[in-house]
Amino acid sequence: MNQSVSVVPNYGFIAVLFAAFLWGTTGTVASFAPNLSPLAVGAAAMGGGGLLQALLARKSIIYHLAHIKAHAVMLAVGVIAVFIYPLAFYSSMHYAGITIGTVVSIGTAPLFTALLERVFDRKALSMTWLMSFVLGVTGVALLSLGESHAVATTVATTEHLSQNRPMLGIALGAVAGLTYALYSWAAKRMIDRGMHAKASMGLIFGLGSLLLLPTLWITGSNLFEENINLYVVGYMMLIPMFLGYVLFGYGLKTVPASKAITLTLFEPLIAAVFAILLVGEQLAPIGWIGMVLISICLALLTKAK
Repeated sequence: MNQSVSVVPNYGFIAVLFAAFLWGTTGTVASFAPNLSPLAVGAAAMGGGGLLQALLARKSIIYHLAHIKAHAVMLAVGVIAVFIYPLAFYSSMHYAGITIGTVVSIGTAPLFTALLERVFDRKALSMTWLMSFVLGVTGVALLSLGESHAVATTVATTEHLSQNRPMLGIALGAVAGLTYALYSWAAKRMIDRGMHAKASMGLIFGLGSLLLLPTLWITGSNLFEENINLYVVGYMMLIPMFLGYVLFGYGLKTVPASKAITLTLFEPLIAAVFAILLVGEQLAPIGWIGMVLISICLALLTKAK
């Protein structure tokens, strides 16, 4: 009996890690469609993936329709956050650069999630989680700095970033981190209150996609110009955004939102590995140190309560 109880959370842990692995492939895949706007990629992938999640969860959504009013606030929070997140995330990288945008967006999300759980759910933060968070965010920062595009272009982009208003990019990165935390926390809260994970994720991402997809009229004017654009968007929609978030929703059934979000710090590590192996990027020694810190962070989380 004790074995069955202890095994279930491990499946959730593995599901979140695998979701982060799939999300880590997005940067490398998107590099094969350089003429496509990152905003268009984000809107199409997350919007299309959201519709697929809603389709997959249609029976569960119908079953829970009578109880939607009880979840209306959390649902609205999640939907608005899903709409804002990709727009803020990719705009952050445009204004502040890939390195700063990634570090701020991904690095602040676990902190925002922990604060939400602390304030609204009265959940205490363990010292193990705090240590893993510090190590993970530090690792992400070092890894981002160690990537060749950051090291090689630091001097060259200084003038560019000054023109592109980096402070605005940092602010948008914080918005991305907050909205990432919000839709994850909202989904987890709906699940904890009795809604099936499929229905929770399907509703939040399905309704969010209805807001995201119309933005393609502005950002995706060249979406159909090259076949490679469709291949890239198709992969991003089906694998990282659909399958990835299905796995993430499954993981949220047994893993606290703050822990799940911290686990997704695995994503930039995977992104760096794929960039090195498939794109030919080089990683400075400081980046390898970052990888080690992220690995320690994940190891600590396996023991966090």
